[in-house]
This record gives sequence, structure tokens and C-alpha cells, in this order.
Amino acid sequence: MLEFKLLNQENQARRGQLKTAHGLINTPAFMPVGTVGTVKAMTVESVASTGAEILLGNTYHLMLRPGAERVANFGGLHKFMNWDKPILTDSGGFQVMSLSGLRKITEEGVKFQSHLSGESFFLSPERSMEIQNLLDADITMAFDECVKYPSSRKKVEESMRRSMRWAKRSKESFKNRDGYGLFGIVQGGMFQDLRMESVNALKEIGFDGYAIGGLAVGEGQEKMFEVLDYTAPALPNNKPRYLMGVGRPSDIVGSVARGVDMFDCVMPTRSGRTGQAFTSTGVINIRNAKYMDDHESLDKECTCPLCKHYTRGYLHHLFRSGEILGAMLLTQHNVHFYENLMQQIRVAIEQNKFETFYQEFQEKFAHDRKM
Repeated sequence: MLEFKLLNQENQARRGQLKTAHGLINTPAFMPVGTVGTVKAMTVESVASTGAEILLGNTYHLMLRPGAERVANFGGLHKFMNWDKPILTDSGGFQVMSLSGLRKITEEGVKFQSHLSGESFFLSPERSMEIQNLLDADITMAFDECVKYPSSRKKVEESMRRSMRWAKRSKESFKNRDGYGLFGIVQGGMFQDLRMESVNALKEIGFDGYAIGGLAVGEGQEKMFEVLDYTAPALPNNKPRYLMGVGRPSDIVGSVARGVDMFDCVMPTRSGRTGQAFTSTGVINIRNAKYMDDHESLDKECTCPLCKHYTRGYLHHLFRSGEILGAMLLTQHNVHFYENLMQQIRVAIEQNKFETFYQEFQEKFAHDRKM
């Protein structure tokens, strides 16, 4: 069981705390993505220094390499990767479903070929729960099917209902322990009645938290917010809500305004490896020639190591030279930016000033919605 406490609420925006076996998570929270037991280009010490309190790992990737049983022999994913704070693991459903030509789905589960070796594997709700238990994830995700966008209503309906049957099997297979919990995942595409059917099915089963899946898959921010407007308020008020795979800073702030508590996305780390920097004045591409002779720090409002000790000109040089250090410094900066944004959001909700914060953010980061 997990303990979730709401500390304050301003309209739909919520400030809370989630207690797990490996520590406390202050919400709203952003989870850096550590798919295969590492946040790319960062040590766990540098991840912790950004203020991150929880990481995301992935069942699909870790079952292929190095293998869940092998990780368990090291004492679980926390010890394996030297991260002593909470970990959430995605069930593997999204990754398996993306292997369109290499998988076969049945009521029992999904048979698929590894994208690494071509070897055959089978993943079911029961096996997904077993793997996530072997990894020792504080938060386990129910095994579900995520269909591509756009898809026909018939396909979305069939997929959602199968996911709800899998959710029940996930709950029945999950091993209850103090400080550990299982989240169900709402599906239903862009169809409000299917989303509500999914919400009601999950509430009847009963979970420690509720995720909203099947968004940030190409539908655009406006449609995503439309779905959140009716989905988030329908979820239990006393349980954490997690929007999977989101997103851009404007996505996150807008989703907090609609009642979401937890987020994950590869954007800050992926952008950090390609020269895209998130700053208090907007998003910049440090590869641009105009930064070649720039003596300023990347972001005057930031306290990360990059901004305290290095210039834009030096960072530009690192990327132009193909040096690994550039990706490492900028990735840490971007994750720091995201975690600092979450801290600002939490303080704003605590002080009942989130609406003002949201309006100012929208004006400042209007360009972000066009990224």
C-alpha cells in the first residue's frame, strides 16, 4: 500500500505527498526517464542534485537486457543502479504495442520478438507484475494496450476493454507490500464515453493510483487538455494521478491545472543530447552560430553546474566538437529546469497563487506550445 496525502488544492491543481518504501515524493512531480536503469548522460548523483525524488524504469527494456531475474540477483533495480529513492516502472505495454510487425496479441497477452536479437518473448499481465516485482519497483503499472492515434472507435473500444480485463488480472497478480503500490491506466482514446467506462472499471477494481494513458501520441495539446478536462476530475480525489509520457513544460503546467500529480518524459534528456536547452527565457538551440562568442551563462536564473560555471560559448563549442561533456552538462541543466519548474508549481499551489503562476507562465512560454 502507498500513502497519499493532499496538502492543498487550488481549483483543480493539487499539492500532495506520496509515501513509498524508498521515500517521500512531493507532488506535482516530474520523473526523469531511466529506461534501462540509467538516465541517459547522467549519474544518479547528478540526477538527485536536480531535486528529482523518483525515476522511471521500463519493464520491456529491462526484461530484454539485462533480464529481470539478473537485476533481482543484484538486490533489485535500486541497488543495481545505485538509486535509493523511489522508482516507478512502466509495464512494457506501450513498447510492445509499438512493435507492430513483430508481435501477436491475444487475450492471454502479447508474443513478440526482441528488437535487439529477434528472440521470442511473451508478456502478460501476470508476467509484467512478476517482472516489476523482481525489479522491486515502488510503483508498478498495470499491463495495458496502447493503440496508435488516430484509430477507429471500434479498435479503441476493443483495446480499452481488453486493457480493463488485463487491469483486473494485474491487480490479482500484484504482490501487496507496505510502501509498494499498483496504478491502473485509463484508456479510451479521444472518446469521452470510452474514457469514462475505463475510469469506472478501474475504480471498481481499486488501485493505489490512476494513470491516464494513450495521450501525447500525436493528438496535440488542445485535444489532450480536452480529455484531461473530463477524465482527471472523474478519478478518485484521494489517489495520485499520473499522466504518462508528458511532456513539454506547457503540457505539464496545463495538466497540473487540470488535476494531474505526476509526469514523465524523455524530452529534457533527449533535448540535452541534441543541443536544445530549456531556460527561464525560452527554449534555445545552443548549436546556433550566434552563441559562438557568447560569454553569458546559459540561464541567469538557474543554479545548476552548467549555469554556475560555464558560458554559452563553451557549451556551443562542446556540441560543435561532438564532445560528450556537452550532452552531460546540458542534460543535467534540462532536468534541473524541469525539477525547478515542479518546485515552483508546488509552492504556487501551497500559497494559493497557482492561477497567477499559470497565467504568467502561459504568457512567457507561449512559443513552447509550437515546439
